[in-house]
Amino acid sequence: MEWLDPLALARWQFGLTTLYHFLFVPLTLGMSLIVAIFQTVWYRTGDVRWLHLTRFFGKIFLINFAMGVVTGIVQEFQFGMNWSAYSRFVGDVFGAPLAFEGLLAFFLEATFIGLWIFGWDKLPRLAHLASIWMASIGATLSAYFIIAANAFMQNPVGYQMSAEGHRAELVDFWALLTNPVALAAFPHTIFAGWMFAAMVVVAVSAWHMARGRNTDMMRKTLRFGLWATVVSFVLVAIVGDQLSLVMVATQPMKMAAAEATFNTVCGANASFSIFTLGTPDGTSELFSIRVPFLLSILSTHSLDGCVEGINDLNTLYSQEMFPQFADQVDGNFAPVLWVTYWAFRWMIALGGIAALVSVVGLWVTRKNAKRPVAGWMWRVAIWTAPLPMLASLVGWVFTEMGRQPWIVFGLMLTQDGVSPSVPGWSVLVSLVAFTLVYLSLAVVEFGLIVKFAQKGPEPLPDPDAERDDSVENTPTTVY
Repeated sequence: MEWLDPLALARWQFGLTTLYHFLFVPLTLGMSLIVAIFQTVWYRTGDVRWLHLTRFFGKIFLINFAMGVVTGIVQEFQFGMNWSAYSRFVGDVFGAPLAFEGLLAFFLEATFIGLWIFGWDKLPRLAHLASIWMASIGATLSAYFIIAANAFMQNPVGYQMSAEGHRAELVDFWALLTNPVALAAFPHTIFAGWMFAAMVVVAVSAWHMARGRNTDMMRKTLRFGLWATVVSFVLVAIVGDQLSLVMVATQPMKMAAAEATFNTVCGANASFSIFTLGTPDGTSELFSIRVPFLLSILSTHSLDGCVEGINDLNTLYSQEMFPQFADQVDGNFAPVLWVTYWAFRWMIALGGIAALVSVVGLWVTRKNAKRPVAGWMWRVAIWTAPLPMLASLVGWVFTEMGRQPWIVFGLMLTQDGVSPSVPGWSVLVSLVAFTLVYLSLAVVEFGLIVKFAQKGPEPLPDPDAERDDSVENTPTTVY
C-alpha cells in the first residue's frame, strides 16, 4: 500500500471513526433502557433508593450520550468528502433511512432526553417517566434506521437502476426497512448493547461493593446487572444464529471466509475450527481444533448441509453472477481471511467470557453463599466490563471486512466508491486529526464516567428522620 493511496486512507479513516463512534453506541442503547427500568421501579414502589440509582446511572448515560452525538456527526460528512462516487451511485437509497434516523429517531431521542433532564420538578411523575422511555425508544429507532442503511450495503433491496444505469433509485422503502439482514442484525446489535451496559452496571457496583460503600443499593444493581448480562448473552446467541442463516443466504462468501474454507464441505466435513494455525495466505492448514458438523449446523441447521467454499464461489461470481467485476479483483472476491476468521472467533469468545463471569458472579453473590466474595473476584468483575463492547467492535469488523471487496454487494466495488478528486494527503491529514480528536474524547469520557462512578449515588436519608420521597425535594436536574 502506498502511504498516500486515497482509497486505502479513506477506508482507514471511515473504519477508525466508525469504531471510535461505536465505543459510545452500545452504552447509550443499553444504559437508556436500564435508567428507564430503575426509574420505573422507583415510580411503582416509591423506594427512594431507586431514585438515587436512577440519577446516578443517569449521569453515566448522559455523559456517554453527549460524546456519542459528537463522534457520530462526522460519519455522515465522510460520505460526501471521501466517498462521493458511492454517494452519487446509491445516495437516493442509502440516504433515505439516514434521513429518517436524523429527522425522526434522533430528534425524538434528543427532545425527550432534554425533557427528562430538566423536567424533574416541572413534569408530572408519569410524564417524566415516559420521557426517559421515549428517549430509549428513540435511541433504539435510531439504531434500526442506521442498520437498515448498512443492510442495503450487505444485501441491496428495494431499488432499481436508473434508465442510464449510472445510479440506484429507491422504489420500495418498506422493502429497504424489512431487509432480512436488517431484521436479523438489529436485535443482535441491540442485545449486545444491553449486555455491555449491564456489565458496566456490574463493574460500577463491584467497585463499590469491594470497598463496602453503598452496599445496600449496589447489591441490587450488581444482581440486576449480572442477570441482565446472562439474559442478553442468550438473546445475542439466539439472534446471532438467525443472522448466520441470513448471511449464508445473502453473502455466502462471508461465511466461507469466516471459516477460511476454500472448498465446498458437507456434513461432518463442514466442521467449525475453534483454533487454527496455517500459512499466512490461509491456503494451507498446519494445525486446528475442530468440531465436526458445527459449521453445517450454524449455516444450514442440519447435519448434512453444505457450505460453499471460497474457490467455488470465486468461480461462480467470476463466470455467472458478477463477470463484469472479475478483472478488477483478479477473479478473487474473498475478503482478507485472517481478519474475518479471527474477528468471528473473538466476537464469540469475548461475549462468552463476559457471560461466564456473570454466571459465576450470580453464584458467589447468592443469598445463602457461605463464603464472602474474594477481592480478586471484584477486580475480575470490574475488568470484564469492556469485553462486550470489544465483542461488538470485532463483530462489526467482521461484518464490514467480510463484505469486501464490495461497498454494496453485487453492485459496486469499494475501489469504485472513493472520491476521484480527493488527494491522498488531505485524507491523511483528516485521518490523523480525527484520530487525535476522537482519542482525546474517549479519554475524556472514560475519565468522566470513572469520576462519577467512583463518587457513587447520593447518600440515603437518615432512616430515623422524617422522610419525604417526593421529587419536589430533590435537585432539579441529574447534574
